[in-house]
Amino acid sequence: MSVSFDAVIFDFDGVIVDTEWAIYQTWQELYLEHGAELPLDVYVQCVGSDHGAWDPKAYLDGLVGKSLDWDAILPSKHAESRKLLEAEGVMSGVIQWLDDLLATGIPIGVASSSSVEWVGGWLEKLGLSGRFVSFSCRDHVERIKPAPDLFLDAARKLGVDPARCLVVEDSFNGMVAAHTAGMSVLAVPNRITAGQDFSAALRRVASLGDVRFEEIVIA
Repeated sequence: MSVSFDAVIFDFDGVIVDTEWAIYQTWQELYLEHGAELPLDVYVQCVGSDHGAWDPKAYLDGLVGKSLDWDAILPSKHAESRKLLEAEGVMSGVIQWLDDLLATGIPIGVASSSSVEWVGGWLEKLGLSGRFVSFSCRDHVERIKPAPDLFLDAARKLGVDPARCLVVEDSFNGMVAAHTAGMSVLAVPNRITAGQDFSAALRRVASLGDVRFEEIVIA
């Protein structure tokens, strides 16, 4: 038996915790308050990256024909997102994957376009932070996904050749970043990203609960 990959790197939002749906819901509600709509296929452009890839604020400004007072609007929007997220737990299959990887001795990292405060706070809350060898977040690199910097930083911290890393991703932006870093991708899209094209991934599954890590990591 030979190990196909020497490390596994997880995205956070939408892979470990389904944070993306609640955030999208609050954007939808905000748009409706201003007489506009935010289709999922438009919003998904920023998933896995940030508003530099596509900005929902600028898009709404354009739809209503004026610059809104975002300093006044965003605090209540963020508060509503946090309220929706209070009951969120770990996504299906994640715990089993982490347990199996740890038992096998394969190091695990996180590479997320979110802040280390956001990612670390969630993982502490869920009791998962100790399972990861390293964290690579937007605070640690110059460019986030779809640039490869986060994944290259993760491989460096794990001490593994990027070509020997498997990335678990839910977004097209994340897949592009991982491929640019020279890594393979297991695509696990969610409600937000299910319509994106993951044909370039090593494999696509509906949930980590649908596949054991040995089927992907061990050859």
